[in-house]
Amino acid sequence: MEKDFVEMINVNRGIIYKVCNLYCHDEEDKKDLFQEIVLQLWKAFPSFKNESLNTSWMYRVALNTAISNFRKESKKPEKKSISDADFQIPDINFSADENEKLYLLKQAIEKLSEIEKAIIMLYLEDKSYDEIAEIIGISNSNVGVRLNRIKIKLEKIIKSNEL
Repeated sequence: MEKDFVEMINVNRGIIYKVCNLYCHDEEDKKDLFQEIVLQLWKAFPSFKNESLNTSWMYRVALNTAISNFRKESKKPEKKSISDADFQIPDINFSADENEKLYLLKQAIEKLSEIEKAIIMLYLEDKSYDEIAEIIGISNSNVGVRLNRIKIKLEKIIKSNEL
């Protein structure tokens, strides 16, 4: 069982990194959240019944852990302010215009609620409505409604330059 778990984590560690990067800005916080997610995955692993994709299950556990952690941390005073360096996207070469658009999108996503962030992240990962519904725990039709509202909200944030 331990070998299967370690292999699953190693193959799908990108899922955990994406969730950590979405909900944490400080490197130490990202590391702490990564460890907490792996711990929660380990605790839940014996009850994983392969009724869904292991990636969907991992997203669900990771997002639930991150959201719980975010709620706990939001009650604490802010440790540090966000700098431009926090938003650098490594190993991707885009034009200056594309970099600006990505930066604006990242800033707009930061204005969303925890659940909205999770939904848009999964959508940007090309997850189907069925997968998003399963991971988040909402109906398939609710995914579509929420995605439309999130897109409209992001568009308004970007156009109004409220960043």
